[in-house]
Formats: sequence, C-alpha cells, structure tokens
Amino acid sequence: MEDYIYQYPNWPNFFWDNNRIISLLSEARNLQGRLTGKMESLGFELRDEALLETLTQDVIKSSEIEGEILNPESVRSSIAQRLGIAFAGIPTHERNVDGMVDIMIDATKNCFMPLTKDRLFDWHAALFPTGRNGMFKITVADWRKDLRGKMQVVSGAAGRETIHFQAPDAEMIDAEMSIFINWFNENQDLDLVIKSAIAHLWFVTLHPFQDGNGRITRALTDLLLARSDNSTQRFHSMSAQIRIERKSYYNILEKTQKGGLDISDWILWFLNCLIKALKASEITLNKVFTKSSFWKLHEHLNLNERQKKVLNILLKGFEGNLTSIKWAKIGKCSKDTAIRDINDLIEKAVLKKLEAGGRSTNYELV
Repeated sequence: MEDYIYQYPNWPNFFWDNNRIISLLSEARNLQGRLTGKMESLGFELRDEALLETLTQDVIKSSEIEGEILNPESVRSSIAQRLGIAFAGIPTHERNVDGMVDIMIDATKNCFMPLTKDRLFDWHAALFPTGRNGMFKITVADWRKDLRGKMQVVSGAAGRETIHFQAPDAEMIDAEMSIFINWFNENQDLDLVIKSAIAHLWFVTLHPFQDGNGRITRALTDLLLARSDNSTQRFHSMSAQIRIERKSYYNILEKTQKGGLDISDWILWFLNCLIKALKASEITLNKVFTKSSFWKLHEHLNLNERQKKVLNILLKGFEGNLTSIKWAKIGKCSKDTAIRDINDLIEKAVLKKLEAGGRSTNYELV
C-alpha cells in the first residue's frame, strides 16, 4: 500500500522551499494590509455590513463544500443576532445554522484564545446538536472510534470504490491531537499565514472526528488568518474561494497526503487561494459601498417597509428581471399593491422601466 504522509518516520516535521513561496506570501501579506487599512477607514455601520456579508458567505460556503445547503437569510439573521448588528430581514432560527455560526464567530472573535481539546469538542457539539448527522447517530464531542471500520475518503459506486485517503487509526488520535494542539498554541518563529496552511493540512489529515472535520478545519484556518491580520473581524472568505476551487482543492490534498513531508506544493496552492479570496473581497466591499451610497442619496425619501426590503435585495444583486409579480411575492402583497409601490418609486426616480417589453414589464434601479 502506498504510504500516507502521517506514516513517514519524521511525521509531522513538515518542510518547504521558502524560495518558491516567498513572492506569493509577500503578495498575500500586502493584500491583507491593504484590506485592513481600507476597513479601518470605514465607519462602524459600513464595517458591520461588510463583516455581516463576509461571515454569511463564509458559513454558507463552508457548509456547501460538504454538500449542506443553508438558508442565507437564516445565516445572516443568526450572525447579526450574535454580533448585535441591526438586521432588516425576518429573524429565523435553525439549530444547524446557529451551531455553524457559533463556531465561526468563536474562531474569529476569540482568535487569540488558546486552542484546547474542550474547545474543539464544543465546536463539534455545536455542529451536531442532536447527536446525529441526518438519520445516523454519531460520536459527538469526542474523537472518532472507527467502530465501523477505517476512516476513509472514497468515491465511486459500491464495490468499485476509489480510496482517496485513509486517516490514521482511531487509537492514535488522542496522542496525535495533543501534539497538534501544543504546536497550534506555541509561539513559533513562523509566519501565521504559513501556519494556517500547515494547520489546515495537518488537521484534515488527522480527521479526528467522525464527521464535521472539513468545517472545523476551515474554522481553524480562519482563526489563524484572523491572528495574522491581528484582527477579530473577517473581511475575506477562504471558504468561499475553496468552494469555487473545490475540485483542485481535493486534488492537491490527495496529492499531498500521499506524498512526503515536503509540502511546498500545498502551501503554494493555499497562498494562491488566499490571494484570490482577498481580491474577491473587493466585490463584497463594492456591494457594501454601493448600498451605503444609495441609501445616503435617497435618505430623504419616505418609503414603506416593502419598498425598503425589495430595494435592499436589488442592491445585493437580484437574479433575473424584476416584475410586479416578483415584487408581490417578495413583499408578500397583492399585485395591485406591488404596482403602486413600483409606480411610487418610478415617480421618485428610484426605479425605471426597462426598454425591452414582452408579456411582463421589467424594472431596474436608476
């Protein structure tokens, strides 16, 4: 059988080629500094809006990587409630959402607190509040037991599976995690961005829990990246970028986990992903700026709650064309009421009719 990385004699003494990574690390650090400076120049309200948008994306995309689809409004509501940020939507409560939100907020807001076994167990319990994943009972708030066989990452139909990775045996996990936690808390002479890349690979390779390892891995990554920014607030999302590059992410993980202790290629991939995440944050910030400028321009207008709700949805990026029928569904009102709302906004030069006609009239922001 081909050796896995944890079976090498010098595990976990990783090494890498600094000459290969130094330019990417410098670029990532430069982008981090520029983003931090830009956020510090904003007012509290805009910063809260950007934070809410970033954390919402982080929670949603981290869950999507594992195939779990969360309700965006429920995620935004849960984050806003925990951070004390005003939220215009309808408050919703879903235990699986609240648990994931609690982990991500604890990882970033308390990023300078030490990592402990109990803290990891608390995160795991928050992910699985019923002690089950769907219909299946799992070991919660404890290391996996492997009662049903080896912990493996597989794909393909039954009987023709491809084994991509096999994690260390369950009886090794307690000792291995003690080594990991001690390393995580040590103040090594190691750049924190590089440390976050190593922690990500190390934890997901150990796969210490029966389920939820990927989401907790990404929370640990965010924790160290928050430390590297020297900030308890996140304005870029690694999870969102990993979701976009999910295929190459799994490919580089498999290659690294089946390779030796030289993890240069993994660190290069991680740094490239981080750089793209930092650049993508510009899109999020532009949305926040646009929304702020819009409401400042129209602050003198007397608008009802339906109009404010639909306008905020348009400002976030409305998919498809806005019609009176869609307005009525979003605003939970009759079509006649929707048309009155729309005509009022046309008179106030907020909305305009689109030139293209068809069976339904479409509208967009002026």
